Amino acid sequence: MYDPGLNAEGPVARLIEEFHKLPGIGPKSAQRLAYHVMRVPAEEARALAQAIIDVKERIVFCAVCQNLSDTDPCAICRSETRDHATICVVEEPLDVLAIERTRSYRGVYHVLHGALSPLNGVSADDLKIRELIARVQAGGVTEVILATNPNLEGDATALWLEGRLKPLGVRISRLARGLAMGADLEYADEVTLTRALEGRQPV
Repeated sequence: MYDPGLNAEGPVARLIEEFHKLPGIGPKSAQRLAYHVMRVPAEEARALAQAIIDVKERIVFCAVCQNLSDTDPCAICRSETRDHATICVVEEPLDVLAIERTRSYRGVYHVLHGALSPLNGVSADDLKIRELIARVQAGGVTEVILATNPNLEGDATALWLEGRLKPLGVRISRLARGLAMGADLEYADEVTLTRALEGRQPV
């Protein structure tokens, strides 16, 4: 993986190793990224390093929707033009970005930060479910859209949430099956997501 002339303990080797820890980055990609960083002007490298530090030091969980934000509450939860009676429940922060790109949804969100997966040791206690139940119990919510990913874990999570939310007297709906089984929301195009939102079904 490393050039023979490089010190295995040196800064370049360390940088390659850190890039290799990132999801989806193999040894060759890590090496290319490290050499790219070495070739760019120093100010660009410092800007990258500062952006990473800022994310770790400034990004927090929104106390309302549990999304990642640099303010608490986040901009969506603070907005007076959003429909706060409708909550769209998603698995990950990237799913919020995907739905926002459609520009067709004007409600608010709740981010679970994962899906139920007993095989992987992920239970309800590991997700932001208690916070969702508390939001609905606080009143003012008329509909909860279960926008979990259309795969086994997403379906199991939606079914589990349905059982906890129905007794609270809110309308529960799911995205229409314009989304392919096994797909992730973050990879869906805007038209598909828009149609899925518009065609959501009561459960």
